[in-house]
Amino acid sequence: MKILLAEDDLKMAEYLCAGLSEHGHSVDHVTDGRDALSYCLYHDCDIAIVDRMMPGMDGLSVVKALRAAHKELPVLFLTAMSEVDDRVEGLSAGGDDYLIKPFHFSELLARIKAITRRKHDTEDTNSLDVHDLHLDLLSRTASRQGKLIKLQSKEFALLEVLMRNAGHVITRTMLLERVWNFNFEPNTSVVETHMSRLRSKIDKPFDTPLIHTIRNTGYSIHGPR
Repeated sequence: MKILLAEDDLKMAEYLCAGLSEHGHSVDHVTDGRDALSYCLYHDCDIAIVDRMMPGMDGLSVVKALRAAHKELPVLFLTAMSEVDDRVEGLSAGGDDYLIKPFHFSELLARIKAITRRKHDTEDTNSLDVHDLHLDLLSRTASRQGKLIKLQSKEFALLEVLMRNAGHVITRTMLLERVWNFNFEPNTSVVETHMSRLRSKIDKPFDTPLIHTIRNTGYSIHGPR
């Protein structure tokens, strides 16, 4: 995957470039917002990771300019600006996701995968399939091996996020944001509780488990490997 990193903190940029390269990504780095905008407009890449505060042109203005030019490049804001209003402003400007510094590198990788996967999902997808599990997005029903599975609304939303990102790790924070619209991590076990209920319906009655816990990171859904 080809990634543009727009980050003026050279130590942070060096760390990110090294880590992303180790995971097989090709990374181009710029330190100025104007250079970031020019790169995104005239070069091809799969995703841009953009700091909010940069010389020349701030990250928010970069993304606004990209969207005004009808450039649909996925953008992940990576910033120390952690207030809810900051996140809302970044997403409203056209950012696809917002990750706060400091962060775990594994979460950055998971968010990159999720964003780029969503970008490649066609808008007219009416169903999702993982192994023998089928999710009908029109009728809002789930079935496995032809057997209908009754899900509550949050269970369905949770399963949809997992299946749209099948084979990739989805963190607890990402699930809180996408299923419950929490832009912070409340002191609650809501994700774990719903995941347990979901597993009791999706996995427990069948021989092959599909939902897997990734220790200290999150969850993933996939068939036998």
